[in-house]
Amino acid sequence: MSNVQAPKSGHRRLVLASALLCCAANSWAVVAGQVAPDVDLPSSTVAAKLSELKGKFVYVDFWASWCGPCKLSYPWMAAMQRQYAARGLQVLAINVDAKRADADKFLASHAAANLPTLGLAFDARGESAKQFGLKVMPTSYLVGRDGKVIFVHTGFRLEDRAELEAKLAAALAAP
Repeated sequence: MSNVQAPKSGHRRLVLASALLCCAANSWAVVAGQVAPDVDLPSSTVAAKLSELKGKFVYVDFWASWCGPCKLSYPWMAAMQRQYAARGLQVLAINVDAKRADADKFLASHAAANLPTLGLAFDARGESAKQFGLKVMPTSYLVGRDGKVIFVHTGFRLEDRAELEAKLAAALAAP
């Protein structure tokens, strides 16, 4: 006979409710084809809200100073901004560090990547990441001129660069 007791009825309901909430939370992640949430962009260098960038292609990238792959993505994003800005691309890197000083230290160490070309926002409370349903760091969303998400990319590896650039170029070339 097992020493494990069946949970009481109230506990079973709580476990079931928690499981349903977990599953529902997983379905809240923004996917291609959806309108991007109109998030606030605290301390942004380009706009106060995402909707103010409507009419451009916006490559929204969520990052944090402690994120290893984020360090790899920065030079690539800066290069994409320089290369495709004239075609309507705006890279928007949203930092979700709890302390702005951590983000500033990261940015200072990546000055060689020409970061001033990127749009930056600092969301210490992580509200924008919650609205996008962020699950992986970094995660990027290409938002079209109409405000709809064209594609989502999770993580970042150097091997991803060619595929990501091809997707960007194809989106920018579409009518």
